[in-house]
Amino acid sequence: MAGHSKWHNIRIRKEKQDAQRGKIFTRIAREIIVAARNGGGDPEMNPSLRVAVEKAREANMPADTIKRNIQRGTGEMEGVVYEQVSYEGYGPAGVAVVVMCLTENRNRTVADVRHVFSKHGGNMSEPGSVTWQFRSVGLISVDAQALPEDRMVELAMEAGAEDLSTEDGIYEITTAPEDLHKVQCALEAAGVKVQGSELTLTPINVVAVAEADAPAVMRFMDALEDLDDVQNVYANFDIPDEVMAKLG
Repeated sequence: MAGHSKWHNIRIRKEKQDAQRGKIFTRIAREIIVAARNGGGDPEMNPSLRVAVEKAREANMPADTIKRNIQRGTGEMEGVVYEQVSYEGYGPAGVAVVVMCLTENRNRTVADVRHVFSKHGGNMSEPGSVTWQFRSVGLISVDAQALPEDRMVELAMEAGAEDLSTEDGIYEITTAPEDLHKVQCALEAAGVKVQGSELTLTPINVVAVAEADAPAVMRFMDALEDLDDVQNVYANFDIPDEVMAKLG
């Protein structure tokens, strides 16, 4: 069960960027709107909305703001109509990338994403040519001080989790997408405070990136994540921690 997550530092890097640029509320609001539109406005009956609302609460989004975004999604309030689109391709060093976006202007978004791929020496590809290299999972983050690892493994497995890894003092618990809420509730019922939960993509296989190529890969990732319409970027690269530390 225990292992090393290669994606934790990438996710933390993205979270810091979002906070610095003031984009986190905008991105979460879009997630709430689209989730409510696709599955209804009741978080208990709509797993995607439930995850988005939990993320909003973790970011300290006011309850009234959450409610308004749900109402925009269900059509109770007027607002911009967003749609979910994804793009995929290969970046520097042959890294496979999936870019998830929420946009009200598909033409603008695809042009922006294509420009970043081209500028950084990458190539966009046909739908399905990259996504098969990833799988959908639920991911729950818990402070490693909450419980000893053997006890956390036991508790997570009993709740229906698939795997557990430890990274920088954080337990990262992986579940099937449909089991995310069930496992989270079981942990919380046992008195474990959940720091975060999300539906995400993880690579089935990874590409080892040489130190010389690492700066180009991270510049490419940063440029994609900088786009206003981009919600998440998933990639299958493995950069050693000591190299990531040098990149800052």
